[in-house]
Amino acid sequence: MNVDNITVNTQSSIKLSLSKTIYFDPFKIDSDMHDADIIFVTHDHYDHYDTDSIKKVKNENTIIVAPRSMEADVKKIAFKDYVLLNPNEETNIDNINIKAVRAYNIDKPFHPKENDWLGYVVNVDNISYYVAGDTDNTEEALSVTCDVALIPIGGRFTMDVLEAATLAKSINPKVVIPTHYGSIVGNINDGKELRNNLNGTNIEVIEKL
Repeated sequence: MNVDNITVNTQSSIKLSLSKTIYFDPFKIDSDMHDADIIFVTHDHYDHYDTDSIKKVKNENTIIVAPRSMEADVKKIAFKDYVLLNPNEETNIDNINIKAVRAYNIDKPFHPKENDWLGYVVNVDNISYYVAGDTDNTEEALSVTCDVALIPIGGRFTMDVLEAATLAKSINPKVVIPTHYGSIVGNINDGKELRNNLNGTNIEVIEKL
């Protein structure tokens, strides 16, 4: 499956260059791009909600999608249109179906379940992409169906490699792209370790970091 139209920058800063240009958690963006049709934010930690980077990719028509718990933050940035979602809510923007998936830690304090922070499943051009946000291998994550899964593997704040491999085997996407490793947390070789753990499956692991 061709995923050349997906870029992963530092951490979980993801860009989908499709019929629409879609960003997830833009972070440490160097250049003024102003090309975003939609920006998704998963939660308000600094490496996911970077207002300087958001301003570099947004334009006057950009729509931002964020957890409803971040309404006050979103209103501080001058967006003409924004969409706030709770876990399990679905919506449609320009023929892109969006489902919000609760993202949280099971046995760590960093991302409490009650914060209602999110990952997203977006269906664009008949391909579904799951951007998990900062999460463990949760019941909600295990319920996802997708073609491409972008999941954190760095451990400490999220799943580690073994937990991510277990999730991938359970939801069985065509492609897994690991995120959230090699900079703030995790080792740059974690992507290769994930691939080794998924050898023998029909899941292709593609490293973008």
